Amino acid sequence: MSHNLTHLNEQGDAVMVDVSAKKESVRTARAEGNIRLNEAAFAALVSGSVTKGDALAAARIAGIMAVKKTADLIPLCHRIPIEKAAIDFDLSAAGVVRACCDVTATAKTGVEMEALCGVSAALLTIYDMAKALDRGMEIDGIRLVRKTGGRHGDYAR
Repeated sequence: MSHNLTHLNEQGDAVMVDVSAKKESVRTARAEGNIRLNEAAFAALVSGSVTKGDALAAARIAGIMAVKKTADLIPLCHRIPIEKAAIDFDLSAAGVVRACCDVTATAKTGVEMEALCGVSAALLTIYDMAKALDRGMEIDGIRLVRKTGGRHGDYAR
Protein backbone atom coordinates (compact mmCIF):
# COMPACT_ATOMS: atom_id res chain seq x y z
CA MET A 1 0.00 0.00 0.00
CA SER A 2 1.47 3.33 -1.08
CA HIS A 3 0.71 6.54 0.76
CA ASN A 4 1.32 9.87 -0.94
CA LEU A 5 2.92 12.23 1.60
CA THR A 6 1.45 15.53 0.48
CA HIS A 7 3.71 17.71 2.64
CA LEU A 8 6.84 16.56 0.79
CA ASN A 9 7.87 17.48 -2.75
CA GLU A 10 9.76 15.22 -5.19
CA GLN A 11 13.06 16.14 -3.51
CA GLY A 12 11.74 15.29 -0.05
CA ASP A 13 11.50 18.93 1.05
CA ALA A 14 8.64 20.10 3.26
CA VAL A 15 6.01 22.10 1.37
CA MET A 16 2.59 23.54 2.07
CA VAL A 17 -0.02 21.56 0.14
CA ASP A 18 -1.42 23.41 -2.88
CA VAL A 19 -5.19 23.56 -2.39
CA SER A 20 -5.83 26.18 -5.07
CA ALA A 21 -7.67 23.74 -7.38
CA LYS A 22 -9.88 22.30 -4.63
CA LYS A 23 -13.48 23.37 -4.16
CA GLU A 24 -14.62 24.85 -0.87
CA SER A 25 -16.94 22.70 1.20
CA VAL A 26 -18.23 22.68 4.73
CA ARG A 27 -15.66 20.96 6.95
CA THR A 28 -16.19 19.89 10.54
CA ALA A 29 -14.00 18.14 13.08
CA ARG A 30 -14.30 17.03 16.68
CA ALA A 31 -11.32 16.20 18.89
CA GLU A 32 -11.19 15.15 22.50
CA GLY A 33 -8.71 14.56 25.27
CA ASN A 34 -8.50 14.06 29.03
CA ILE A 35 -6.69 15.47 32.01
CA ARG A 36 -6.43 13.43 35.20
CA LEU A 37 -6.21 15.36 38.47
CA ASN A 38 -5.86 14.45 42.12
CA GLU A 39 -8.93 14.67 44.34
CA ALA A 40 -8.19 18.18 45.67
CA ALA A 41 -7.51 19.68 42.26
CA PHE A 42 -10.58 18.05 40.74
CA ALA A 43 -12.80 19.27 43.59
CA ALA A 44 -11.46 22.83 43.22
CA LEU A 45 -12.03 22.71 39.47
CA VAL A 46 -15.60 21.46 39.84
CA SER A 47 -16.45 24.01 42.54
CA GLY A 48 -14.77 26.88 40.69
CA SER A 49 -12.43 27.55 43.61
CA VAL A 50 -9.06 27.24 41.85
CA THR A 51 -7.07 30.18 43.23
CA LYS A 52 -6.07 31.45 39.78
CA GLY A 53 -9.73 31.85 38.84
CA ASP A 54 -12.33 30.01 36.78
CA ALA A 55 -10.12 27.36 35.18
CA LEU A 56 -12.79 25.98 32.88
CA ALA A 57 -13.71 29.42 31.55
CA ALA A 58 -10.04 30.19 30.92
CA ALA A 59 -9.55 26.79 29.26
CA ARG A 60 -12.56 27.32 27.02
CA ILE A 61 -11.20 30.69 25.83
CA ALA A 62 -7.69 29.26 25.38
CA GLY A 63 -9.06 26.40 23.29
CA ILE A 64 -11.02 28.71 21.02
CA MET A 65 -8.02 31.00 20.63
CA ALA A 66 -5.82 28.01 19.73
CA VAL A 67 -8.28 26.96 17.04
CA LYS A 68 -7.98 30.41 15.49
CA LYS A 69 -4.15 30.38 15.75
CA THR A 70 -3.46 26.85 14.48
CA ALA A 71 -1.69 28.04 11.33
CA ASP A 72 0.70 30.01 13.57
CA LEU A 73 1.49 26.90 15.64
CA ILE A 74 1.67 24.10 13.05
CA PRO A 75 4.14 25.03 10.29
CA LEU A 76 2.41 23.69 7.15
CA CYS A 77 -1.23 24.32 8.09
CA HIS A 78 -3.34 26.63 5.97
CA ARG A 79 -5.01 29.64 7.55
CA ILE A 80 -8.71 28.73 7.59
CA PRO A 81 -11.68 31.06 8.10
CA ILE A 82 -13.20 29.46 11.19
CA GLU A 83 -16.98 29.73 11.40
CA LYS A 84 -17.47 27.84 14.68
CA ALA A 85 -15.18 26.83 17.51
CA ALA A 86 -16.57 25.38 20.72
CA ILE A 87 -14.98 23.74 23.74
CA ASP A 88 -17.05 21.62 26.13
CA PHE A 89 -16.08 19.75 29.28
CA ASP A 90 -17.36 16.52 30.80
CA LEU A 91 -16.71 16.23 34.55
CA SER A 92 -18.75 13.07 35.13
CA ALA A 93 -15.79 10.75 35.87
CA ALA A 94 -14.14 11.39 39.24
CA GLY A 95 -10.72 12.96 38.80
CA VAL A 96 -11.00 13.24 35.01
CA VAL A 97 -11.93 16.18 32.83
CA ARG A 98 -12.71 15.31 29.23
CA ALA A 99 -12.43 18.26 26.85
CA CYS A 100 -14.08 18.22 23.44
CA CYS A 101 -13.46 20.73 20.67
CA ASP A 102 -15.80 21.18 17.71
CA VAL A 103 -14.75 23.23 14.69
CA THR A 104 -16.59 24.21 11.50
CA ALA A 105 -15.38 26.08 8.43
CA THR A 106 -16.21 26.41 4.77
CA ALA A 107 -12.80 25.87 3.24
CA LYS A 108 -10.63 23.98 0.76
CA THR A 109 -8.99 21.90 3.46
CA GLY A 110 -10.07 20.26 6.70
CA VAL A 111 -10.15 21.50 10.27
CA GLU A 112 -8.79 18.44 12.09
CA MET A 113 -5.62 20.22 13.19
CA GLU A 114 -7.67 23.14 14.50
CA ALA A 115 -9.81 20.81 16.64
CA LEU A 116 -6.73 19.00 17.95
CA CYS A 117 -4.98 22.29 18.78
CA GLY A 118 -8.11 23.57 20.52
CA VAL A 119 -8.49 20.58 22.79
CA SER A 120 -4.75 20.54 23.54
CA ALA A 121 -4.69 24.20 24.56
CA ALA A 122 -7.80 23.75 26.72
CA LEU A 123 -6.20 20.86 28.60
CA LEU A 124 -2.87 22.66 28.99
CA THR A 125 -4.72 25.66 30.42
CA ILE A 126 -6.41 23.47 33.02
CA TYR A 127 -2.96 22.16 33.94
CA ASP A 128 -1.62 25.70 34.26
CA MET A 129 -4.56 26.89 36.35
CA ALA A 130 -4.49 23.89 38.74
CA LYS A 131 -0.77 23.05 38.96
CA ALA A 132 -0.47 24.55 42.46
CA LEU A 133 -2.85 21.78 43.61
CA ASP A 134 -1.46 18.93 41.53
CA ARG A 135 1.80 18.92 39.58
CA GLY A 136 1.24 15.26 38.71
CA MET A 137 -1.73 15.84 36.41
CA GLU A 138 -1.69 13.73 33.25
CA ILE A 139 -2.99 14.73 29.85
CA ASP A 140 -3.86 11.83 27.57
CA GLY A 141 -6.18 10.50 24.92
CA ILE A 142 -5.94 13.49 22.58
CA ARG A 143 -7.43 12.29 19.32
CA LEU A 144 -9.64 13.06 16.38
CA VAL A 145 -13.14 11.74 17.04
CA ARG A 146 -14.74 12.61 13.70
CA LYS A 147 -14.48 14.80 10.66
CA THR A 148 -16.77 15.60 7.75
CA GLY A 149 -16.28 17.12 4.34
CA GLY A 150 -13.55 17.00 1.79
CA ARG A 151 -12.35 14.66 -0.92
CA HIS A 152 -11.58 11.79 1.44
CA GLY A 153 -15.05 11.89 2.96
CA ASP A 154 -16.20 11.49 6.50
CA TYR A 155 -14.32 9.80 9.34
CA ALA A 156 -15.60 8.57 12.68
CA ARG A 157 -13.49 6.86 15.34
